[in-house]
Amino acid sequence: MTLRMTPPTSQTYTQILRSTMLMGGASLVNVALSIIRNKAMAVLLGPEGIGLMGLYSSIVDIAQSIAGLGVGGSGVRQVAEAAGTGDAARIAQSATVLRRISLVLALLGALLFAAFAYPISSFTFGDFQNVGGIVLLSLAVFFRLVSAGQSALIQGLRGIADLARINVLAGLFGTAVSIPLIYLFGVQAIAPSLVIIAAASILPTWWYSRRIFPHPSPMSTRQFGREVSALLRLGFVFMASGLLTFGAAYAIRLIVLKEGGVIAAGLYQAAWGLGGLYAGFILQAMGTDFYPRLTAAAENDSECNRLVNEQAEISMLLAGPGLIGTLTLAPLMMSLFYSADFHGAVDLLRWICLGMMLRIISWPMGFIVVAKRTQAIFFWTEVAAAAVHVGLAWLLVSLLGTQGAGMAFFGLYVWHSILIYGIVRKLTGFRWSAANRRHALLFLPASALVFLMFSILPLWPATTIGFIAVLVCGLYSLRMLIDLLPPESVPAIIRGWITKSA
Repeated sequence: MTLRMTPPTSQTYTQILRSTMLMGGASLVNVALSIIRNKAMAVLLGPEGIGLMGLYSSIVDIAQSIAGLGVGGSGVRQVAEAAGTGDAARIAQSATVLRRISLVLALLGALLFAAFAYPISSFTFGDFQNVGGIVLLSLAVFFRLVSAGQSALIQGLRGIADLARINVLAGLFGTAVSIPLIYLFGVQAIAPSLVIIAAASILPTWWYSRRIFPHPSPMSTRQFGREVSALLRLGFVFMASGLLTFGAAYAIRLIVLKEGGVIAAGLYQAAWGLGGLYAGFILQAMGTDFYPRLTAAAENDSECNRLVNEQAEISMLLAGPGLIGTLTLAPLMMSLFYSADFHGAVDLLRWICLGMMLRIISWPMGFIVVAKRTQAIFFWTEVAAAAVHVGLAWLLVSLLGTQGAGMAFFGLYVWHSILIYGIVRKLTGFRWSAANRRHALLFLPASALVFLMFSILPLWPATTIGFIAVLVCGLYSLRMLIDLLPPESVPAIIRGWITKSA
């Protein structure tokens, strides 16, 4: 019995690694920028300011999800399907519709968000002191929606390198402007800085998307209406998914806020940001490159299963050592990215890392549900996930404090991983390859062991065990990744060293 369902195709694994490394390279730049930005924000604002920023971000996420009507996600699929036909006219029409509808939704969404500023402020903060900031955030909603439409076009055509450049440029501009604002005006500049960060992606996404199709494609009103209708039908499911995901994140921040105050909300925001930092570039690459590829193969169950296993294998091998490293170095990372005031979030960060390990494993399976257009299944799994996440957070935060929010995230992905595996097993006959089962049997117990050591041992013995786990898992991942690549792409000295150490 082979380790993989089909013989490994070096070209496919190379493609996955290339797209992951492109997005990962951009993420490394943004990680460096995040260190600078988070450190500055933490020193200048403290946990309370970080908590307020997290609440503002959650509000904008929800508004974007509602106003966008899921057009970003459905646009990726529609453009990818058009690209699969090789028909330039159809691709151009899809691009034109996507740009126009994104602009219309951005305008309407910003206006409605500003109109509801008073009830949003009252519901979130219990008063009207933040109305001005919320009105200003309507601009962030506008910029995000326009940018999302342009990014969907680039992603649908799998312009991975362009998306990587966009991320870097947006990160550079957002950091360069937001830090001086916070320095000069303090808490009052939080909303303007979020607007600037949202605006930072407008120019690069416009530039790179215009290079693809610089002129609108002519089409009749009836044809335009058909394209919009198709876009919105699928978009509704994406909107519901985004609303449930962001709504759950918002609800959990409110639970933490009500239970522990703004400082607790700041600790949760800091742990959440760090927990997703390393896994983020892998998940981003997965959505950027893997989703369009899976969509093109959606009618072929065996091909879908192969693609999911290959994506999951690369993701586990890349994410496993990094997440175990985050578990081990949680106190140092909290000081590096924030300040000593945030050390209360260390245990919370470790729970989130455990959840992220499961998220990395289960996410590729979830894309099968989206690619297959099984809207009802997709919608109800998202409903169930949101209910479980918020329900666990409500129970555990009330019993255990802020740490309970991290435990709820871990519990969500224990439950969701089992559920989504059962669903895709019925949809496509999916099963994990022997290679992925072996990888999971290394990374999951290693993560649990490191987590447990920090619970029962003093800091230095636990840290030593953590370093050993990182070293073992890192060497294992390196060996497996080299085996998946074509021989000519690996330097002879590295391949020789790995062979000798085997």
